[in-house]
Amino acid sequence: MKIFSALTAMVLFFAVGAAAETTNTLSDTEIQGRNLAQQLVEQHPVQNSKNTGVLKIRDGSGKMVEIPIGFRVTVTETNWQCVYNIHKLFGSKKDHPGWTSLIVIHDGGNPNHYQFYELPSEIAEILKPDYGVNNLANDQTAISFAGSDFWLCDLGLEFFHWPEQKILPKPTNLVRGRDYTLLESSNPNPSTNGYSRVLSWIDKETGGILQAEAYDAQGRLLKEFAPKSFKKVNGQWELQEMEIRNVQTGSRTRLEFDLNKQ
Repeated sequence: MKIFSALTAMVLFFAVGAAAETTNTLSDTEIQGRNLAQQLVEQHPVQNSKNTGVLKIRDGSGKMVEIPIGFRVTVTETNWQCVYNIHKLFGSKKDHPGWTSLIVIHDGGNPNHYQFYELPSEIAEILKPDYGVNNLANDQTAISFAGSDFWLCDLGLEFFHWPEQKILPKPTNLVRGRDYTLLESSNPNPSTNGYSRVLSWIDKETGGILQAEAYDAQGRLLKEFAPKSFKKVNGQWELQEMEIRNVQTGSRTRLEFDLNKQ
């Protein structure tokens, strides 16, 4: 199985010079963790692609909402971009159509760059009165995408860019029948509503995420993530469904891709 291109990122978010200066003070597990995180974020697609799918959002009371979604990957000479687009109606009136769009730009040795807008929406009015694209910093990306349990930073795998990465002992031999490495990503300065750390079970063979857990700023388990199904397309395994669950609210969101249209 190969990791789906939408769930990869480019480079670690720390200065190379600073990293060199502190390497001698790091433990072996921290050095290995940084190396693994760097390998993960350096994975990138080799060609353009596009697809459609659906976000299936179930809140804590069990109410289900399904939202069609478009997805596109564009590869350039200097970067690659993941674009998520949703066309929906805002409010109760059918004459208020709009778009929710997220663009994650992976730019060489620089941090991820997030462009996000909703038309019309309160966040667009606050950040950009003319309803243009909002350029968000890393600490502003812990917000929901289209009312789902996926945050913007989840879709950019921002936690692999944090400076503190560490390999932890394996609690089990296999996960989902696969050998893995357990990687702990820690945020030294989490925002009030952000993640303080993320645990990722990384498939040793493919580099794909077998499952992950995200903890809030108080260190409590907040979300659980897992791929749900894969499908072989043109001789290669592609992610068909992934789910993220908020254990504190009881809500969950499943993102399903239509691989038949590829």
